[in-house]
Order: sequence, then structure tokens, then C-alpha cells
Amino acid sequence: MRVGLSIITDSPGGAETMVLGLAAELQSMGHEIVAFRPTGADGWLTHRFSQLGIERVSVSLPGAFRVGGVGRLASLIREHDLDVLHSHEFTMSVWGALGSTLAGCRHVITMHGGMYHATALTRRGALRFAVGLSDHTVAVSDSFRTRFAKSIGISPEAVRVVHNGVSQFSAEAAVVHDRSQQPSAARERLRGEVGAVDGAVFLLAVGNLLEVKGHVHLLDAMARLRDRGLAAVLAIAGSGEEEESLRGRIETLDLADRVTLLGYRSDVPDLLAACDVFVMPSLSEGLPMAMIEAMLASKSIVASNVGGIPELLPSGEFGLLVKAGDPVTLADRIGELVGDAGRRERLGRNARERAAKLFTASAMAAQYLDLYSG
Repeated sequence: MRVGLSIITDSPGGAETMVLGLAAELQSMGHEIVAFRPTGADGWLTHRFSQLGIERVSVSLPGAFRVGGVGRLASLIREHDLDVLHSHEFTMSVWGALGSTLAGCRHVITMHGGMYHATALTRRGALRFAVGLSDHTVAVSDSFRTRFAKSIGISPEAVRVVHNGVSQFSAEAAVVHDRSQQPSAARERLRGEVGAVDGAVFLLAVGNLLEVKGHVHLLDAMARLRDRGLAAVLAIAGSGEEEESLRGRIETLDLADRVTLLGYRSDVPDLLAACDVFVMPSLSEGLPMAMIEAMLASKSIVASNVGGIPELLPSGEFGLLVKAGDPVTLADRIGELVGDAGRRERLGRNARERAAKLFTASAMAAQYLDLYSG
């Protein structure tokens, strides 16, 4: 099949990682992928498409909802002989639905957990109209399907669920490093970088530095762990608008010797290999790719009980869930794992087995191919 993939954003976030993984998986199966990118896009995702040798088509977004803009998109769809256009999130979903309808092309929408559309009546109406024009609409978790459908006034039955999946190659590498009898040089270097020495437990969080990711509550939990005398250090990999605020909180709590803000990192598999516990204190989520990567890397996990996270960790045998925004309970659950290496290993093993069975890129791609053709 010739599949067009469109998403307006370009940063290394969860939705972008999912789109890239889907593109790579479909490509490996012999399908032809065309990436529809906003004019001038030159960021993380655009460069990754280039590295995969995927054809990129520049689309101009200003005035896209005018007849001329939709007509130009329809012309591009016909020019590239697409069998289906798969659009992600609000802007591309609305525009893609209109252009695909005009071009006589199948159209699939995936919503990843963002609720930008819900803040304005016009956006809710536009997205509901786009859903009506499209062949299938997908949510990445059961929880988000219900929330999304309610937000635009449609039945949840009109929305399919396809869980995100992660390519296993990077996580497999992390597992090999983590289980080697002699710790790798990379593992030791990274543990030293964050101060995980003399038996300290290395906690890792991965995610953009945004308020919704709840990192401030994790810092508060770290202060409580310190006050209890527990030997744990934290590293947060990611960048974003909350960085200055978080640095101020670290200073206020006197956590500079226990918390490291790493910024954007391209070596997340190595960080996963080096860490002992993965933590996700989010206030809201769809189905987080970073957590699936941690599961595939056999990591014990403490996470907020929000969005699709309980679908990834449905019981305490796969990871520990806490109420979002509750640093006291977050510290309690992390503390349990800090003091119990055997439990960390057992939870990590169970999480990996579950992710390898249910949340791989190949499983995700197979479900989307069914939607593309039926």
C-alpha cells in the first residue's frame, strides 16, 4: 500500500515517536510511506523520516481550511497515489479529512491523548465533522476513547482503540546491557553522571518538561525519600518550558546532589539500561511510549494512575500505580522499590513479558493495516 502519514508537530514526543515507529514498521513490511510535513519543518521527526529514506511532501498550513488549501492537499494526495492518508491529532486530522474526501482517498484519524480541540466550540465541531468524513477514528487507549468521544459528542463505539507499540530493537539492547554479568562502560558512565554510586538506586523519568508531566510532584517525593534516609538519585530526560521552574524547585528543596535534569537525550535506551526504577508522575496521558520502552527494557515502574497507564500496568504484578499529584504516596511506592531489589527484578520481568506480547510496533502496524484496507 501507499500510506501517507501526517502530523503537524516535529519534536521528540510520544505521538511523534509512535508515528516514526509505525512508518518504520510499515516500511519494513514492504509498504511505501509518504510523510506529509508542514512547510519549513526541519526538526526531530522530519530528520528521522529522512534517515529512513521516507519521501517527504511539504504542505502549506496557512489558510489550509480555505477551499484552495484543501484543494492543494487533495492534489498532493492524488499526485502521490495514496491508498490511505493517516492523520494524527487535531489540525492534520481536520485538514486531512477534507483533503482526502475531495481526493477520493481513504482517511484514518488517530488521537493520542491531547485535548486541544476541547477548549473551543469551533474546534470540537470541526473535529466531529472530520470524524464523520473519515473511514476510521482511533484512540490510543480505552480510557482516552471514552473521554475523546464525550468531548465531541459522539458514541465511543464510533472510535476504535489501537494501543501504541514500540519497536523492540532499542529496548532489547537496553535489556542486554542491564543483564550482563559485567556492567558495561556506558552503564557505569551514566550512573556516575547522575550520582548513582555507592549502592544508590537510580530513578529515571523520561518526558518533556511540561506541567502536565507532573515532575514537580516527583521532586517533592524525592525530598521525602531523602528525609527518610533512602539512597536514591533521580535523573529526568527531556526539555521544555518548565525547566527553569523545576530548577528553582530543586534549589528550594536542596536536591542538587540527588536530582539531575539531563535535557533532551538521544541515548534513552542506555539510560534505561543504567537505571533501576522508571518513574512517570504525569497528571494526564494517552498511552505513553516512554513507559512501553521501559517495560520492554525490563524496568520496574512507579506511575500515576491516569489515562491509558492502567491498561499498560493492570495490576501490581506489572508496576505500581499512584494517584496523580500525590507526592506522599509517590514517595511511599518508590521507597518500597528502593529497598527491595528482588521485587524490582520481578516487576521488570513481568512488565517486559506483557509489553513484548501486546505493545510492539508489529502488533500496532498489523491493526492499522486492517483499518487502512477495510
